[in-house]
Amino acid sequence: MKLGPNDLCWCGNGRKYKRCHQGRDLLTRLQGQEPRPTPPPGFRPVRPGTLSPPRTVPAHIPAPDYAGSGKPAGNRSRNLIKGAEQIQRMRRACQAARRVLDRLCAEARPGMSTDALDELCHQLCIAEGGYPSPLNYHGFPKSLCTSVNEVICHGIPDSRLLEDGDIVNLDVTLYLDGMHGDCSETVAIGTIDEASRRLMQVTRECLDLGIRQVRPGGLIRDIGRAIEAHASALGYGVVRAFVGHGVGELFHLDPQVPHYYDPAATAEMRPGMTFTIEPMINQGTWKHQSWDDGWTAVTSDLKRSAQYEHTVLVTERGVEVLTLSEGQPQPCP
Repeated sequence: MKLGPNDLCWCGNGRKYKRCHQGRDLLTRLQGQEPRPTPPPGFRPVRPGTLSPPRTVPAHIPAPDYAGSGKPAGNRSRNLIKGAEQIQRMRRACQAARRVLDRLCAEARPGMSTDALDELCHQLCIAEGGYPSPLNYHGFPKSLCTSVNEVICHGIPDSRLLEDGDIVNLDVTLYLDGMHGDCSETVAIGTIDEASRRLMQVTRECLDLGIRQVRPGGLIRDIGRAIEAHASALGYGVVRAFVGHGVGELFHLDPQVPHYYDPAATAEMRPGMTFTIEPMINQGTWKHQSWDDGWTAVTSDLKRSAQYEHTVLVTERGVEVLTLSEGQPQPCP
């Protein structure tokens, strides 16, 4: 599929090819680098839709410090070890976030817009007594991240309708009792192809393998080592630009949690630490491109990406997954 200068760019940001990637693609060819793969006939990249106005949160809902300014404060390297009372508040926030996510996963279907999912998420967070953490975080305009097909993460909900055969990651974070609970799932919309089903399965396996590495005295790099070894052996790419993170009173705390093997990730896991594990696994290259909205990241070859995420607690014996659905068993210690 050869693009003309006035065609919409292959990256999906809605701009003409000549005003977007044409120059970079030409430079790549002149430098003899690997060319951008040509999408198959009939392929339709995800395009940005229309955004609805920002939603409001009732005044009685306790909000994080950035709710008004868009600028989070605090030191992300402080208070990483939580006491018993903080852990109880983390459990409540994480369980509420999970209830919201489970409802969204059950409602997502062909013909539903991602904006409608955002509206439902917003309502459900408020019903839980919480604030939807993404809303106005560094200016993010919505209460939910919806990442469709080749979108890796931070997709902004809009008027685009979900189509039969899509996959979409729904990323929910809820601020409740002074804590952020963070979790996500990738959902099949209608009937998906076998390659997408396999991608989702392997990504979930990667999450499970990462969680198994969590133990007191272990190193953060153990998580990425296990994930990358499994994904790479099966021919998948592990996203490097976006990683897991500590979470608690702040949306993002230390440590950063790479999902690939990073020898420098030598932070020691200690009881009382809470952080996310959220591998983003691609059908092709691990590299990404960013849309002009400043948020949406897509695979550079436009092949599909999937993600699953849990918030975990390091315990004296091993790990407690804080964002399991009701009735799901904890991993064996």
